Amino acid sequence: MSRGTSVRLQNLTKRFGRVVAVRDLDLEVNPGELVAFLGPSGCGKTTTLLMIAGIYRPTAGHVYFGDRRVDPLHPRDRDVGMVFQSYALYPHLTLFENIAFPLRLKRVPGEEVKRRVKATAELLGIGGILERRPAQVSGGQQQRAALARALVKEPQVLLLDEPLSNLDAQIRLSARAEIRRLQRELGVTAILVTHDQAEALAMADRVAVFSMGELQQYATPEELYHRPKNTFVAGFVGSPPMNLIEGEFTGDGFRSGELRLPLRQAPLGRGWLGVRPEHLRIAGEGHPARVLVVEPLGREAIVIVELFGHRLQILVAEGEKPAPDAEVRVAFPARALHYFDANGRRIGPE
Repeated sequence: MSRGTSVRLQNLTKRFGRVVAVRDLDLEVNPGELVAFLGPSGCGKTTTLLMIAGIYRPTAGHVYFGDRRVDPLHPRDRDVGMVFQSYALYPHLTLFENIAFPLRLKRVPGEEVKRRVKATAELLGIGGILERRPAQVSGGQQQRAALARALVKEPQVLLLDEPLSNLDAQIRLSARAEIRRLQRELGVTAILVTHDQAEALAMADRVAVFSMGELQQYATPEELYHRPKNTFVAGFVGSPPMNLIEGEFTGDGFRSGELRLPLRQAPLGRGWLGVRPEHLRIAGEGHPARVLVVEPLGREAIVIVELFGHRLQILVAEGEKPAPDAEVRVAFPARALHYFDANGRRIGPE
């Protein structure tokens, strides 16, 4: 398999009439890197992927693979492999012929087709079922066949458009690990589109978070979690999401209604205080709150409390969960707090 190339997007914009789907996007993917495009429906992530593939032409801006500008090129000339959400397998063809299809289009000699299809299928664990048709295999096997069809071309760039969304939860976990293993082993540059943050954080070297057609933050999963750039990223990345409380910073504290928190090195002015559910503590020295709901998760539980009119989520160990309607006290560890200004931009601490 060929090694991957870098992918660079320069001032990329896509409009559909008056609707701006993607606006002035600058982003670079390193050779051999797996990057996830993450965001809610309609945020521009799939539109960006389709511009990289050549299915959409940019309204403005350019796409580069290495030093080669590819946005004027036809999709077949871009050296990409693509896996769609629906897998898009031909139902009347065997898995062998589905995988071989892009090689047949390139008029690759028959013996070379057999060798490459068998080698790729073995790599994906479907070598023994190549004579079956898509309807005769499981969803997970169809997903592997679609991935094999993309990889058999030995592309420099692999594009994955929500390839796991049609699988059940257990198969999805094993499939995402398998895709990550293959991508690292082959060294292919890969871009994954997903709305599932757990999938993005588990699989990607870096994650690009989109909202309303604009890039919000492009960083490693660790940086997104520990240093979200704004309240959108803070509320979107993390499960359960970060608790966000609007109020006023007074220089030595934070005030929101009856809630008063002493803070060291706090900013001044209106803004937002953020704290992740796993960092809040139910403790004797905290602020009074009432338990509204307890959601067991197995080893852990989500406790939803009302504290001075604010609803907060707290993640606790299963053995530490309180009873519904219980009166508890909630502590805010100072080192785990995040500050955002009135416009939702991070203001520290770093």
